[in-house]
This record gives sequence, structure tokens and C-alpha cells, in this order.
Amino acid sequence: MIRPYSPADKQAVMSIWRDTSAVAHPFLGSEFMSEAENLIRDTLLDMAEIWVAEKDGIPIGFIALIGHEVGGLFVRPEHHGHGIGQALMDQAVQRKGGLELDVFRENTRARQFYTRYGLTEGAERLDDASGQYVLRMTYTPA
Repeated sequence: MIRPYSPADKQAVMSIWRDTSAVAHPFLGSEFMSEAENLIRDTLLDMAEIWVAEKDGIPIGFIALIGHEVGGLFVRPEHHGHGIGQALMDQAVQRKGGLELDVFRENTRARQFYTRYGLTEGAERLDDASGQYVLRMTYTPA
């Protein structure tokens, strides 16, 4: 089931973010991750339109949208490959139509997922905060 985020979900969403980031972003330093966690928890969750995926009433993934921008898509690692990410992307496309996002170049699994979903890779740039390259990806509905 996919439902809107509520403030009561903050702890669960942050746990999903931490667990998934540990798998998806091992190339990011601990200082950067700590700062990112603070920014997400204290600012971005309140700015974004967030949809939460649940299984048996337990949050297992979420997608955060700011306008047509996917600020983050995170699914607990043990639920990867079960269609949760696709369902969250479907929700975003249904609500927004075209989408854009940045993905770390080193995050090959996410890049493959987004490519399979139909996003196309665009410009690459160096992210000053992380020191990593990110790729801009876009989705245009058929």
C-alpha cells in the first residue's frame, strides 16, 4: 500500500534512509552522511511531498517529491527487487507526469533501476558537497 507521509512517519522514514544509504552510497563519507541526515530530518521532510510504501502496516520505502523533482527514492534493502520502487515511481508519475532527478554516478544499481523505468541520463556534474559526480536523469511520459 502507498499512502501519504505523516509527521508520525519521520523516525521510520529516517531509518529507511539510513539503511538504504548504507548500501547504495558506501562511497560517501561519514561527515557528509551525517550532514545530509540532519538536513533531511530537520528541513527537507517538511518541504517535500512524500509517499510511503507499507507492507503489513510497516513503512518499507518512500519517495520524496519537490515539484517535478524526485528528491529521494529509498526502499529497505531487504525489499529491493519486489516492485516497491516501481510502485513509488508510478505514484510520482501519476501525480506529476514528467520527473527529474540527480543520481550519484557511483550508484550503479539506482542508475540501472531508473534506466529500466524509462529515465534518460543527461548532464553530469560534480557535486561540491559530496565531491562525487551526479547525473541528471529525466522521465517524460509517453
